[in-house]
Amino acid sequence: MKKIISIVLVFCLGTLYAQKNQQKISLKEAVSYALKNNYNIKIVTNDITAAKKKKWETTTIGLPHINAKVDYQNWLKQQTTLLPAEITGGLAGTFVPVKFGTKQNLNTSVTLTQLLFDGSYLVGLQAAKTFLKISNQAKKKTELTIREAVINAYGDVLVAEKSIEIIKKNKVVLEKNLSDAKKILQNGFNEEEDVEQLQITLGNVTNQLHKLERLKDISYKMLNIALGNTINVPLVLTDNLDSLITNNIDLNLINKPFDIKNHIDFKIAENSRESKRLLMRLEQSKALPRLSAFINYGAAGNSNTFSFLKNTQKWYDSSLMGISLNIPLFSSFGRSAKTTQAKIALENEDIRLKETKQKLNLAVAIAKSNYQFAIEQYETAKQNLALAERIEKKQQIKFFEGVSTSFNLAQAQNQLHTQQQNYVQSMLAVIAKKAALENALNISIK
Repeated sequence: MKKIISIVLVFCLGTLYAQKNQQKISLKEAVSYALKNNYNIKIVTNDITAAKKKKWETTTIGLPHINAKVDYQNWLKQQTTLLPAEITGGLAGTFVPVKFGTKQNLNTSVTLTQLLFDGSYLVGLQAAKTFLKISNQAKKKTELTIREAVINAYGDVLVAEKSIEIIKKNKVVLEKNLSDAKKILQNGFNEEEDVEQLQITLGNVTNQLHKLERLKDISYKMLNIALGNTINVPLVLTDNLDSLITNNIDLNLINKPFDIKNHIDFKIAENSRESKRLLMRLEQSKALPRLSAFINYGAAGNSNTFSFLKNTQKWYDSSLMGISLNIPLFSSFGRSAKTTQAKIALENEDIRLKETKQKLNLAVAIAKSNYQFAIEQYETAKQNLALAERIEKKQQIKFFEGVSTSFNLAQAQNQLHTQQQNYVQSMLAVIAKKAALENALNISIK
């Protein structure tokens, strides 16, 4: 009895632990969760932080810079200089070896530099702002992509679960039919072929069930990746296909006007063009002069021993101020060649921008058509399923009354199973095509 109680307690505790670690999540919650935890969203968020730092890095080029310098020199063997001997009263044509200065020297200096004018710096500031804007737009594009990926992954799990539910019911019906057929065969009222035909259908359904159970496991792992989880986090989906279908059939979307100028892909294309324009401006600015200024203060100490840290050490101050003007005069037409290349790149980007407009308009037209077709296909699949169910029931009655063959029953059952899968897939198609249309229309994530 103690062993039984221990086993029951372990089982209950394991069940409670598993339930505690389950992540119950609706589709709306899944999208919100993924927008914070998806792997790609973390990367683009880091990219935005890096872009902000890049913008500041560019800004600091035009701000004051202060550098300090310390030079310490110790002559291990001091340099000798030869002086004419006549200076000291010696013979003409001879030299006297002399050592100048002290054995050790310490020089310190602080220099302030300031850029006064540089055309490329001004262009660089604009380019840094554009780069930051591109990074922010990349994040928005990633968010839209993640939303669609999560919706598709969530739908795949629901389809797998719904298909398994349907096939299990089919299997129960087939097992009963087979059992009844075997009893009828024992009584001599049908042929062995009828039983064998039902066995074939049951075997196919069993194999399909096993396949779907494995597919369900893979679908959950894919959803976890889309969410940003590890693949083995236990998930409990609180939405079902029927509720999602109700929320995802919206014919107003088909008539929704398309504002291309606010589309994220069009904005990205515009910024790509702007980056090429700034590149051309950068090459042009290299022909302008560059003006900078500096001011320096330094102190030098000299001694034959290391006495620089003593109060008795004498220091000799110096200070220097200067302005530097660099004027590019002739580059053997190298700058001209680079500027021409940049102009060509800008022209190509103008062409791509026009192409992007056309592609986005086409994408919206295709997405609207696909969404409308998915809704129509869903309605047709629902009607066909109802018909297939009626036909299968009639064939069952006819078969067990002996007025129809097992082949006709198997054909009706296979048709029913096909229509069941078509119906489930049509539900998923409506959900997926709506997500694709929302992306094509650039509908913001709520």
